Amino acid sequence: MDFTPRRLHGPTRASGDSLLKRADVTGNNDMPRTDYQEKLTQLREDVLFMSEVVTERLQMGLDALEQQDAELGEEVITRDHEVNQLYLELEKDCIDLIALQQPVAGDLRFIAASFKIITDLERIADLATNLGEYAKQANRSVFPDVDAQQIGANTLTMLDTAMEAYANEDTEACYDVAAMDDDLDQLCEEASEAVVRELIQQERFEDEEELEGLMNEVSRLLLTIRDLERVGDHCVNVAARSLYMIENDDELLY
Repeated sequence: MDFTPRRLHGPTRASGDSLLKRADVTGNNDMPRTDYQEKLTQLREDVLFMSEVVTERLQMGLDALEQQDAELGEEVITRDHEVNQLYLELEKDCIDLIALQQPVAGDLRFIAASFKIITDLERIADLATNLGEYAKQANRSVFPDVDAQQIGANTLTMLDTAMEAYANEDTEACYDVAAMDDDLDQLCEEASEAVVRELIQQERFEDEEELEGLMNEVSRLLLTIRDLERVGDHCVNVAARSLYMIENDDELLY
């Protein structure tokens, strides 16, 4: 199965092409203005590329959970290092741009926002690995009325909208993500309550092994809901940083 990131926001990088293969600007304090602007454009494209990789990993984690596919879940876990490498390369790019070019005003906000956004993207990828781990032992038949996939679909929409806000400097999209998070929080609360309600309604178990299995599944499902809610929080962070980048407005940051 091909998990090459989809072309969501613009040009994507060929698989395996390290960001660090680009020309290194270290030691060049006299970078021509056109080259500097190209570096800023490249940074935006690279952040968007990273978001596409993370989106794919989140989708893989959700698919593994839905299909109870342990092999796919393990793939999400073992490939997390790729996202970590992207993060480290982009972190270096941001530091180099700030240290060597001493940007001000809008450029500085853009670079700082990009650095914060890649941090949130890396954490979303970590949460996707959690989903991969849960998928290796999950039993969806225990709580069939709890629709974690719908919650997951909402987080994917939020992530895509947040990155569109960043890519297109769309302030309306920033506020859309914040509004979607309220809906996500409600879904997560209802799902958690459904798990607890069904647990209370369960008949007493004479078999301790059966009871232990149920409690493990309860724990995994509640952790899944919690992690998806956290993905939504990171999406709001991306939107908030984008709004600050665009309009120097910290309304969504606090």
